Amino acid sequence: MAFSCSYGSHCAASPFPAASRATSSPPPRARGRRSSLPAGCFHGAPRNAALVSGSAAGGVSRRRCELFDLHQQIVPFAESWAWQQSIVTRRKRLVGRDEDHSDTLIALQHPPVYTLGTDSTVDYLHFDVNDAPFDVHRIDRGGEVTYHGPGQLVMYPILNLRYHQMDLHWYFRSLEEVIICALQSAFSIKASRVEGLTGVWVGDKKVAAIGIHVSRWIAYHGLALNVTTDLTPFQLIVPCGIKDRGVGSIKEILQMASDGEERDETALIDKAYKSLLKEFAEVFQLSLYDNPE
Repeated sequence: MAFSCSYGSHCAASPFPAASRATSSPPPRARGRRSSLPAGCFHGAPRNAALVSGSAAGGVSRRRCELFDLHQQIVPFAESWAWQQSIVTRRKRLVGRDEDHSDTLIALQHPPVYTLGTDSTVDYLHFDVNDAPFDVHRIDRGGEVTYHGPGQLVMYPILNLRYHQMDLHWYFRSLEEVIICALQSAFSIKASRVEGLTGVWVGDKKVAAIGIHVSRWIAYHGLALNVTTDLTPFQLIVPCGIKDRGVGSIKEILQMASDGEERDETALIDKAYKSLLKEFAEVFQLSLYDNPE
């Protein structure tokens, strides 16, 4: 599982060295909903509901997406990774029978953990991997090392791109669009992309990382947005292998804009989550259905 800062990986996961302390025929035609990259935070359907269900504006039926809402819960990384893999395995069987009728979205937080992509180098770690401060996992996504921890909102979309666009560039830009629009809508924060890099920035600080793995056009892993995250653990790595830019969080940005005014961290997480949900449903034209299990 995880995210990264690069293009998607298509290879299998390889376990991290002994220092790691945790386990580590042609496809159907894609539906032609969007023929270009997202152009901005302007959507045709209303965005005033916590969950978007039913049909899109104009009566066009949307693809169903099952939502697992654990956004206020701390879920061990290994568990969530195994969960994603089990869903992907099941979905692949459904694809073979042309029965993959529903996408999946998982929202949660992680305890402190470092993750590295399939081809990541330990050169970007400022610690001895045999004496790491937190668990370290090498996983099946693209990109270099990143950090996950409490206060960071993690969202794992498991999407069959056959029903969206079979274009990884489009998918990365669409995930970025979800974050950019959510920050503007919920917090009036103007975020942006950086040409040649993947992720979302406010000024020269990266607030969200993105990384995926795609197998048989089913994409998983996803995005990590720093909401109230303790940014100190990022100092022990070169996040995403980018040396000339820093890392930021929504809480930090809001405090700087309000002369250090304290913010309710639970409320910030809730607000970011609800905004991300609305933008995700609109950008990918999905109907979200909450799964209480």
